[in-house]
Amino acid sequence: MKVLVTGSTQGIGKAIATYFLNEGHYVTGIDRQPAGISHPHYTHYTCDVRDIDSLPEIPGIEILINNAGTQNEDDIEINLKSLIRITEKYGIQSSIRSILNIGSASGHTGSEFPEYCASKGGVISYTKNTALRVAEYGATCNSLDPGGVLTPLNDCVVSRSDLWEEIMKQTPLKRWASTEEIAQWAYFLTVTNRFCTGQSIIVDGGESVNSRFVWI
Repeated sequence: MKVLVTGSTQGIGKAIATYFLNEGHYVTGIDRQPAGISHPHYTHYTCDVRDIDSLPEIPGIEILINNAGTQNEDDIEINLKSLIRITEKYGIQSSIRSILNIGSASGHTGSEFPEYCASKGGVISYTKNTALRVAEYGATCNSLDPGGVLTPLNDCVVSRSDLWEEIMKQTPLKRWASTEEIAQWAYFLTVTNRFCTGQSIIVDGGESVNSRFVWI
């Protein structure tokens, strides 16, 4: 299938793009950084998701995965408004099979930075709105809302033994997810799943049960 992944050069986005490529799909990545993947079925566009005029024309997208996001850097514009523009451009059309928005458990708990939580909370509502509109194409739309994931963005707390100990106290499963685990969830929700739609799936090792955010 023809898959579009935003924020595809590192972390969760790169893991998702790689997973789909390994499963035989054709993947296009959009990121403001140069390509981080070399594969014959991978096409990369270097552009900023905030700049609607720079976004390429890519007809016939079947799976759209909105992963591009940030923390404490124009959060509402990147995490929410750009996600909406990307979806309206590539996702609301007759070829679409599935849309997945990468949200955050903090969109449910509010236990993080104010604009970040607001942006991810907005993703939850927009996911439901989109699910209603793509249903006419037989397509699904869900959000995948991770808690802690082992990505470069989170190295600043993972590498601090005092903070990591406190975080693990708040996480019943006593670990964070790997990017590969999140990619597996993304694949299930977009390829395997054909009936669950309009839902926000929290994958956080039980951390949101405690709802206490630990950071620097």
